[in-house]
Amino acid sequence: MTTVALVLAALAGALHVFFFVLESLRWTQPATWKTFGVASQADAETTAPLAYNQGFYNLFLAVGTLVGIVVVIVSDTRDVVGWTLIVFACGSMLAAALVLLSTGLDRARAASIQGLPALLAVATALLAANT
Repeated sequence: MTTVALVLAALAGALHVFFFVLESLRWTQPATWKTFGVASQADAETTAPLAYNQGFYNLFLAVGTLVGIVVVIVSDTRDVVGWTLIVFACGSMLAAALVLLSTGLDRARAASIQGLPALLAVATALLAANT
């Protein structure tokens, strides 16, 4: 179960690094802003500072997850610090996905892409940490 939890957490972390790239580095490129439902280049330019900030939030969640994975790997797999980092960071990813979903059911696909790996990572991490 430990391996499954770590792989799922790594997937959730990698997705959030990708979100960072899109939001903080590529936001004003048409392929990116269209993916996020932004109406125009002008709107993308206007919202760029917000997206930049949001991207860094996603990066920090990814870093927390990846640090947790490293701590679990290099220490006793029952070490509470690594599992706590994973559960906290992935739990925050899941909470953000639920907030996204609360903005409208038309965001369900995006929320599931963001939240499902995090949900599975949290569930398996809790099981792995207690076995």
